[in-house]
Amino acid sequence: MEYSAAAKTDVGRKRQGNEDNFCVAPALGLFVVADGMGGHAAGEVASRLAVETIRECMTRYLGGIETATLGPPVASCSREANFLLSSIRRANRVIFDAAQGRRECAGMGTTVVSVLVGNDQVALAHVGDSRIYRMRDDRIVQLSRDHSLVQHDVERGILSPEGARGSQYRHLIMRALGVNEWVEVELGEQPALPGDVLLLCSDGLSDLVEDEEMLAIVREHSDDLEKACQALVDRANYKGGDDNITALLVQARAGDRDAPSLRAGDPE
Repeated sequence: MEYSAAAKTDVGRKRQGNEDNFCVAPALGLFVVADGMGGHAAGEVASRLAVETIRECMTRYLGGIETATLGPPVASCSREANFLLSSIRRANRVIFDAAQGRRECAGMGTTVVSVLVGNDQVALAHVGDSRIYRMRDDRIVQLSRDHSLVQHDVERGILSPEGARGSQYRHLIMRALGVNEWVEVELGEQPALPGDVLLLCSDGLSDLVEDEEMLAIVREHSDDLEKACQALVDRANYKGGDDNITALLVQARAGDRDAPSLRAGDPE
């Protein structure tokens, strides 16, 4: 399997600064979106630290540089997926330490969604309410699970999905990088098929653009991921642009079936 990707971020129509950051690193098979939060410019600092730390760690892990992983692995996931898990845990520690050491950054944090692609397997890891979607066979499915108060209530039958979407508390998240010294990261792996498109996005997109709208936009621009990302951002701005908007698309296509997956020791 081969992969191509594109990304677009935008301040939106109502914010003064952009606290979203993203990483597109095809040589690593790594793709990340982070949505920061905090006073002053602290949210931008948190999301930038997350993206930089994850990329640096994955470069070392996949480059075969002897580097200790942080925390216990998930036994059901591959070694490479657990490298991604460790890199996010490391980013959490970096952000937490920075927040403790700099008064202007106190209380800062960030969500993160990340994807590591191999040959026919995709590792997914996330914290917070930024999202990962998969588009396959004219269907769109959310692969991530919002770590939010309203999603917690939906899962317990207290709130309907429709009620959650309109709730004034929908932005209250229960997990974020940097808020505490340790964070629980959700990790999983999915098989990839030719034609799959993964969308990683901040809630500036998913809050305003319905799932089926996103699917239609991506299908309309299926031959140009850059145009698809721009169209997604434009749609969110058209519907209000209430927050920073980031859209990152990763498309799988048939390639050399004998091509090796990314493994520790492969060069970047």
